[in-house]
Amino acid sequence: MRTRKLTAGLTLAFVLGLLILDQAQSGPVNRFQQPAAIAWGSNESAGGAHCAALPQ
Repeated sequence: MRTRKLTAGLTLAFVLGLLILDQAQSGPVNRFQQPAAIAWGSNESAGGAHCAALPQ
């Protein structure tokens, strides 16, 4: 049981360290310039997935 707690603690510390490193190195996010996560009814076509490669 001690090994499991040690492994879980080290894993959580590693993930938390990665999140802190990512936040420290990335710039601020302007949420008004981000693409829509779900574009239902916005008349925007898909662009980047396999469904965007329709035959001409």
